[in-house]
Amino acid sequence: MADEFTFSFTTTRFDEDYSPSESSRMTTNFANLARGEQRQQNLRNTLAMINRRFNDLAHWDNPNGDRYVVELEIVSVQLQFAAEGAHQQFPLLEILDTQIVDRWTGARHHGIVGNNFSSYVRDFDFSVLLPAFNEGAIKPSVPDDFGDLHGKLFQHFLDSAAYEERFAKSPVICISVSTSKTYHRTANHHPVLGVEYQQDEFSLTDEYFGKMGLRVRYFMPRGSVAPLAFYFRGDLLNDYSNLQLISTISTMETFQKIYRPEIYNANSAAPAVYRPSLEAQDYSLTEIAYDRVERSQLAITQGKYTEEHFITPHREVLEQWAGGYLTRVA
Repeated sequence: MADEFTFSFTTTRFDEDYSPSESSRMTTNFANLARGEQRQQNLRNTLAMINRRFNDLAHWDNPNGDRYVVELEIVSVQLQFAAEGAHQQFPLLEILDTQIVDRWTGARHHGIVGNNFSSYVRDFDFSVLLPAFNEGAIKPSVPDDFGDLHGKLFQHFLDSAAYEERFAKSPVICISVSTSKTYHRTANHHPVLGVEYQQDEFSLTDEYFGKMGLRVRYFMPRGSVAPLAFYFRGDLLNDYSNLQLISTISTMETFQKIYRPEIYNANSAAPAVYRPSLEAQDYSLTEIAYDRVERSQLAITQGKYTEEHFITPHREVLEQWAGGYLTRVA
């Protein structure tokens, strides 16, 4: 049955001329930045921030801070399967692929795939399924099988021939730390990822990514003001080169400065015991427009779209496939 769930890719260059495709989730970071009157300036400024941060971290043999350029490509993944006697297709997820261009030598280095993570099924889980499950509840809770289908689909994608033919290494997804948890600085320090933080218990997002077969570690790179959450398979510190890790840090820290300036563009760095908050007042805004309210509203719209066009009409096929699929534990 698993072989009947296959995947195909389309790719879109993320540059100052980028426009979201009709199948792109509008809540995703890059789609949000590419709308409105200032869309091109938004994109130009975002890419400039990424390149400055990359060269800041890749400072060796780089005296003018301009040796490297990061190129980004959006990878849109379609799920293909048979149901109701017909071939079906659904836009499963979007990730970012990075390329590093060395302007001195002309060499191109593949960075890391993953980085940003966008998923219609995750929208359904968090914006439709979870609120309905907790409607009228005194104490919020989570269904026992929350994220199971999404996690199995993602792991099947990583183990698919389509992924293995295109990408040599497992993805790394980098997002904000949770505002519901407290993080403690450790003595561990990586030359690129920076100082490591740990927390006493996983957040709901950590557990959700765990069902996707991904572990999490939290690092605050040099020059950053808050730790980032890195989700990965394998060995984060040894499976990737310094330049590859820098490509993810520079890209995703830039998005977080724009999206969550209260945390990632704060005017002071995280202390040894750190509880991130979106209520913080001591931060600076970038001059890049980002509509957080629209993002939240669209997550609900896209979750309902997933329910109507994927979950409900194909429930029997999805349950049958998921019931026979064995996942790995993060």
